[in-house]
Amino acid sequence: MAKTYEEINEKIKNKKAVVLNAEEFIELVDKKGLKEAAKEVDIVTTATFGPMCSSGAFINTGHANPRIKMQKVWLNDVEAYSGLAAVDFYIGATQIPDNDPENSNGKGLFKYGGGHVIQDLIAGKDVKLKATAYGTDCYPRKEIETTVNIKELNEAYLCNPRNCYQNYGIAINKSDKTIYTYMGVLKPNAANATYCSAGQLSPLLKDPFYKTIGIGTRIWLGGAQGYVYWQGTQHNPHVKRNKNGVPIGGAGTLAVVGDLKEMSPEFIAGVSMQGYGVSLAVGIGVPIPILDEEIAKYAALKDEDIEAPIIDYANDYPVCKPRDLGTRNYKELKSGKIMIDGKDVPTAGLSSYSKALKIANLLKKEIQEGKFFLNKPAQPLPGTEWEEKFKPLKVR
Repeated sequence: MAKTYEEINEKIKNKKAVVLNAEEFIELVDKKGLKEAAKEVDIVTTATFGPMCSSGAFINTGHANPRIKMQKVWLNDVEAYSGLAAVDFYIGATQIPDNDPENSNGKGLFKYGGGHVIQDLIAGKDVKLKATAYGTDCYPRKEIETTVNIKELNEAYLCNPRNCYQNYGIAINKSDKTIYTYMGVLKPNAANATYCSAGQLSPLLKDPFYKTIGIGTRIWLGGAQGYVYWQGTQHNPHVKRNKNGVPIGGAGTLAVVGDLKEMSPEFIAGVSMQGYGVSLAVGIGVPIPILDEEIAKYAALKDEDIEAPIIDYANDYPVCKPRDLGTRNYKELKSGKIMIDGKDVPTAGLSSYSKALKIANLLKKEIQEGKFFLNKPAQPLPGTEWEEKFKPLKVR
């Protein structure tokens, strides 16, 4: 029953492709069995929506008269990196203003940063641009202050070096004081637990060995069509896997790119993390072509088939020495509580399952309407055979 990308794209062109979201595909497999479901369905849509700190945008403003070679750049007082050509720069999602009183008064509210700038640009808001320079013969101007709008920019594209973590840890705090982390506020004595994954909807969890997701894969990114351009930073396919082949921990990541001008502020949104900083919530949808039964088997994995490790963010995570505190599956996590040390601990997800499901359905609709075609990867992501190993920084 093997299918090809070409055959499925022809079905998309003729609006005859059978497309289900991952939730629907699980139900179909339960009803008809794997063999029949794999034969019947062409594409399973997957998605995730949550904070993805390793994100940002490249921007080109065009040249002012007289010209300026921007050495330092700020957008709404958030510094961007300008060590590129004269009017190219990169705004990082986690950058914060130097002079924001909310960030320096000890409360750690972090109300605004790079992720919020990106969201404001997508929303069509005017953004204050300030730049300084040392001045050259060909770029004589030394400073500029104006406003820019995404409609006026030459280029503005999201370019995220690490998104879509394949799995992640369950954060707890075993110390006797409250701590503030990128996994949220963690109460003392393991009084709460947080996690960040869509579980059975999440793209790399439904393709754990990267059989269909690779370099060149066309994806749904923030409301636009984008691409996987490389494995993401910290990509680590060597993480221990459970009996279903799913990594128990971070594992694979994706580097993604797409046109900011076509995106929606509903699916690319600035995030404030109390006591920690700012980030960007990114919505990503990935179509998985059901080329054979093996791919279908992984696409049909349920929340209870996917486990995540418990990690103490007070004692273990900061010093890179994780202890084995056990695992819990996503069915347990989504129930609202898990058992830790003999007591019920309330759980909360940093990613939005409902928003991920909405994205999976929007992608499904685009495919059914013949507006979104599959792109066969030009190269697979590095898998378990990869010789590179995940390395810590050696402090010399």
